[in-house]
Amino acid sequence: MRWMMMRWLVLAAAALIVQTSSALAEPFQPVQAGPDGRLRPVPATHWQDPTHSMLLDVARAGQRLVAVGELGIVLLSDDGGKTFRQAKSVPVSSTLTAVNFIDANRGWAVGQWGVIIATDDGGESWQLQRVDTSVDQPLFSVMFRNQNDGFAVGLWSLFLKTTDGGRTWTPIKLQPPPGSKRADRNLMKIFGDSKGTLYVAGEQGTVLRSTDEGATWNYLASGYRGTFWTGMAAADGSLFVAGLRGTLYRSLDGGDSWAPVPSGASDSITSLAEIGGTVVGVGLEGNVTAGETTGGRFSDQIRPDKKDLTGVIGAAPGRLIFTSTEGILTGAMPVGPVQTSRHAE
Repeated sequence: MRWMMMRWLVLAAAALIVQTSSALAEPFQPVQAGPDGRLRPVPATHWQDPTHSMLLDVARAGQRLVAVGELGIVLLSDDGGKTFRQAKSVPVSSTLTAVNFIDANRGWAVGQWGVIIATDDGGESWQLQRVDTSVDQPLFSVMFRNQNDGFAVGLWSLFLKTTDGGRTWTPIKLQPPPGSKRADRNLMKIFGDSKGTLYVAGEQGTVLRSTDEGATWNYLASGYRGTFWTGMAAADGSLFVAGLRGTLYRSLDGGDSWAPVPSGASDSITSLAEIGGTVVGVGLEGNVTAGETTGGRFSDQIRPDKKDLTGVIGAAPGRLIFTSTEGILTGAMPVGPVQTSRHAE
C-alpha cells in the first residue's frame, strides 16, 4: 500500500485511485487509537539508514538542506548534500509530501492526514500544528510569504490559510471551476512570484491566481486538461507549470496566457526549480529537463538509473541534489551527458 499510495499522492497517472496490497502494507500505521478511542499521530521512528527511504521534497534552510518523505522522515544536510542525518524529533510518522522554509530556522512541512508540522530550529525538532484524523485528506504543498502568512493545499480542493504562523489554520472555500458544480479538484502546488501574486497548479489543467494575498482566487485558462503536478515562478517573472507525460507550460504575462513548451520529456514532471538562472524539471523514469526562462525548447536527459525523481535543489556549483522514491541522489546540471551517482553511504 505504501508504494502505490505514494504514486497516487504525487507521481503517476493513477493519482486518484488508492490501491491496496497486503504484501506492501506499512509496518505500522501513522495514526493509532488512544485510550479514548480517538486517532492520534505516531511520532517518527529513527532509522538506521533513512537516506534510501522514499523522499518527496527538499528545501533550503539557510545553508542547510532539508528533505522530507515517507514515515515522517526528515533529513538534514549541513555539508551541501554530501551527508544527511535524520532530524532529532518529528511528531508524526505519516508521509510528508512538501517542505518550505522562510529563513535558516523557520519552516513547515505537510502531508498525509492533513498534517502540518513546524520548526523554529532549522528542522532539528518539529511541532504539530494540524492533523485531521477524521479523514485521510492529504496536503500536497505548503508556502509561507513571511513568518505569519502561509498557505497549504491538497486533495479535493483542500485549501488552508494562516495569518499567525500556523497556530491556527482556516479553510478557504473555493468557487467551483467554470462549468463545474463543485470545487473538488486536487491542488498539487502553491507558489508565488516576487510581486506578491500567488498561484496554485492542480489537476484538469487547473491554475489559480490571487492578487490580494489569498483573499480571492480566480481560475486561469491554461489550455490544458491534464494534471499539473508542479509549478514555479522564475526570478524574471516567467511562470511554469508542469505535469503528466512531460507536459510543460509557460506564461510571460503573469498567467493571463499560457503556451506549451517542448520539454523533451515523455514521463511526468514532478518538480520544478530555478537553479543558477536555469529552469530544471525532474520526474519519473529519471527524467531531468532544463531550459532558459524565456527561451524555446528544453533539453531532456535521462539518468542511467532511471529512478523516479520527486524534487531537486542546487548544491555545489554545477551539482544537484535529487529526492527520489529511493532516497537521496546526486547529479550534475544537465549540460551534456548527465553524470550521476548514488549518495555515499
